Amino acid sequence: MDTPTAFVFVLFSSLALFQFGRADEQPLDWWQTAVFYQIYPRSFKDSDGNGVGDLNGITQKLDYLKDLGVGAVWLSPIYKSPMADFGYDISDFEDIDPIFGTLNDFDRLQRRTKELGIKLILDFVPNHSSDQHEWFIKSARREDPYTDYYTWADGKVDPLTGERSEPNNWLSVFRGSAWTWNEQRQQYYLHQFAIEQPDLNYRNPAVVEEMKNVVRFWLNKGVDGFRMDAIPFLFEDASFSDEAPSGDPNAKPGDHANLVHNMTQNLPETYDMITQWRAVLDEKKAEDNVTRLMMVEAYANLEHTMAYYGNNTVPGGHFPFNFLFITHLNNESSAAQVRGTINMWMREMREERWPNWVIGNHDQHRVASRFGPELADGLNMLALLLPGSVITYNGEEIGMEDGFVSWNDTVDPQGINAGEDRYLIMSRDFERTPFHWDNSTSSGFSTNETTWLPVSTNYHHLNLESQKSAEKSHYKVYKKLVQARNTSTIQRGDLNTAAISENVFAFSRTLEGSPTYIVIINLGYDAVDANLTSAFSNLPPELTVYTASIHSSRSAGDTLSSTDLHLQPKEALVLTTAAAL
Repeated sequence: MDTPTAFVFVLFSSLALFQFGRADEQPLDWWQTAVFYQIYPRSFKDSDGNGVGDLNGITQKLDYLKDLGVGAVWLSPIYKSPMADFGYDISDFEDIDPIFGTLNDFDRLQRRTKELGIKLILDFVPNHSSDQHEWFIKSARREDPYTDYYTWADGKVDPLTGERSEPNNWLSVFRGSAWTWNEQRQQYYLHQFAIEQPDLNYRNPAVVEEMKNVVRFWLNKGVDGFRMDAIPFLFEDASFSDEAPSGDPNAKPGDHANLVHNMTQNLPETYDMITQWRAVLDEKKAEDNVTRLMMVEAYANLEHTMAYYGNNTVPGGHFPFNFLFITHLNNESSAAQVRGTINMWMREMREERWPNWVIGNHDQHRVASRFGPELADGLNMLALLLPGSVITYNGEEIGMEDGFVSWNDTVDPQGINAGEDRYLIMSRDFERTPFHWDNSTSSGFSTNETTWLPVSTNYHHLNLESQKSAEKSHYKVYKKLVQARNTSTIQRGDLNTAAISENVFAFSRTLEGSPTYIVIINLGYDAVDANLTSAFSNLPPELTVYTASIHSSRSAGDTLSSTDLHLQPKEALVLTTAAAL
C-alpha cells in the first residue's frame, strides 16, 4: 500500500480510542486527504438543452467543485452504451457515448481538472459488457478469439420431455434467472444484472488482458484512478452448482435475495484479479511517482470486504468502499448503534489499511431521505471528520432529498423489473434526479423543461444558489467541514467515540499540540442535556462552536459548556478548543 509506513493504529477497546499518529509524520498521499465527489453525469449539468447531463456540463461546473474544496471527481460511466442500464452496459470501453459528448470533450474536461488541481476518477465496469459489444456479437457466432469471452453453458435437458432449462438456479440482481438463451449460439449466457449485460469470462486470459488494456488506455489519457464496479461478481464457481436458499422472509419469488450467493460472489480468484489490476496502476505510478487510485465497490460482509485491501505482501485496492452507514444505520438508530458501526470498521484498520466513509451514492436513497433532512448536516459531519477518505455523492452537500418518480416515468431496470406494485421499493431513480443549481427552469440543470428524470418539485427552495446567499445552509456547513479536513487534527488526530446517552453520539479528534474537535449529534426527537467530560478527558470548561446544523440556534464562534450542553432535537454541532475561528 502507499500508506506511510509510520502510520500506526492501536485500539484500546475500553476507551474506544483509535490512535493514528503524530504531527511530524511524513506527508499523506493525495487520495488520503482529498474529498471525493461522485458525479452521476446524466443528472449533474446539461450543457446542450437535451435534458440529459453531459461532459461539457461537468466542465462548466468544475470551478464550483474547486471552490467547494473537492480534491477528486469520480464520474459514473460515460462510455459508449445502449443505455439499458444507463451506462453500466458498455458497448465500447474506450469511447464516450454521444449523449455525454466525445473523446475531445473528455480531453477538455481532463485538462481543466488538471488546471484546477482536481484528480479525475472513472468508473471501471469489468464484470460485464453490453450485448451489443463487438466481443459479445462475435462470441455468439463462436468467432475466435472471442468464443469464450463470456460465460456460456448448455443448460439442462429433461431426458423424458427433451425440454431445455437453465444450467442452475442462479438469479440476477435485477430479478429472475441469471441465464438467457441465445438462439444463434444455442447456449445460455450468464448475466448477473440485466439481460443486456452478459458476464465476461475472467477464466479466459485473453479477457483479463483486454480489460487490463482498457485500464491502460484511460491511464494514458490522464485519468488518476478508477472506482471498480460490482467487483464481487467477477468470478463464478466453475462447477455451476446451485446456490442454497437464503430463507429471507422478505424476498419474493425471483428476487436475488432468495439465494445465498457463495457460488457467484467473492470467490478467491476475484481477489487475485484485483491484485493484477493494482499492478497495472502501480506500473503507471512508477513513471512519475504519482499514485493511481483503485476504489473497490463490494457490498459484502466485513471479512470479504476487508480482503479487498490485500496485505503488505499482496496489495489489493487502496480501499474498498465502507458501506456500513448505508447497510447498518437508519433514522431509528441509537447512539450506541452509530458508535458500534464506526468502531466495527475502525477495528479492522490495521497498519496497511486506510479508512473511508460513504453515506450515499447513485444506488441508495439519499441521506436526507433515509435519515431525515434534519440530520443531513450531522451525517456530513460524521463522513468528513472521521479519520480517512470521504466520498460525497453529488447533492449531499446541499441536503438534496429523493425526488418522486412515478411508475410511468420510471426508467431504472431494477425498478421496472420489480413491477408497479414494488418499484417504489426497488427503483434507483429517486436518488438520481437532476442536481438543483437554482430555481430557474429545471432547477438550472437544463434549459429544457423535460429532463431524462423529472426534477424534484422542492428545487424552488432547496437549491445551491439560494444556499449560497442564505445566512445558514447545508452548503455553508459542508464548506466549513471541508476546511476542517485540512487541519492536522482531522488528517492525523486520534479518534475517540462515545454514546453519551441513548440518542446522543459524539466523537473527538485529538492531536498533541493542535486544537481538538468534537462532533456531537442528538439523534432523537427530544431535547437533551449532555456532559462531554463524562466521555472525553482534558476538555476545557468551555468549547467554541466551529459549525452547527442549519436548524440549530447556535452559530460559529458561540461558546458552550463542556459539562452542561443543551441539545435541541436532531441538533448536530462541531465544537473545538481553538481560541478563535
